[in-house]
Amino acid sequence: MKDKNKPSYTSMPNIMKNPPISCNKRCVQPNISDTAFIHPDSSIIGDVKIGCNVMVAPYSSIRADEGAPFFIDDMSNIQDNVVIHALQTVDQDDKVIEERFVKHNKEKYAVYIGKGVSLAHQSQVHGPAYVGDNTFIAMQALVFNSYVGKDCVLEPKSGVIGVIIPDQRYVPAGKVITTQEEADNLPVIGNDYKYKTTNKSVVDVNINLCEGYSKL
Repeated sequence: MKDKNKPSYTSMPNIMKNPPISCNKRCVQPNISDTAFIHPDSSIIGDVKIGCNVMVAPYSSIRADEGAPFFIDDMSNIQDNVVIHALQTVDQDDKVIEERFVKHNKEKYAVYIGKGVSLAHQSQVHGPAYVGDNTFIAMQALVFNSYVGKDCVLEPKSGVIGVIIPDQRYVPAGKVITTQEEADNLPVIGNDYKYKTTNKSVVDVNINLCEGYSKL
């Protein structure tokens, strides 16, 4: 139910339609759940759908002005200074560039972020990109032109470029994965992995933050 005391996100100056440009002529206002919290020092532009109980922290930028659309599912968190952007998905002749999309439930997205995902401080997700449910993208990590599976961890300052990361794998801190062979050989998250439960804790805290900030 909509909180009558909460300002409409359609009236906030940091949330706006994308401008018409040669590779993206459709001007779309972000579609944001009333239960999300969007900090006024963040920026959300264009065809972005944000689900329930999503926390968007200060100075994050979610900018679907070149490639679009973006989807951020329920209970995910976008922390301080996170950047989400995408390569153009339509060329100058209005032809769709199919390889610039990822798919989820037969729908196409420039960027798809699943349920209960954490994008920690200063991380970047640049489309085409897919991040599966319950995955933790740690501080200053990068996802570009990649598919990251469910229940994964990208440790701080790691990166994945042009690869598919299977479910329940982790990328060690500082490691950049650029070949599918490297991706397939990543270690599996076992019970002894020290960050196995980190994402659950982070998601729980951010849901509480989302609820708390929304009441201020």
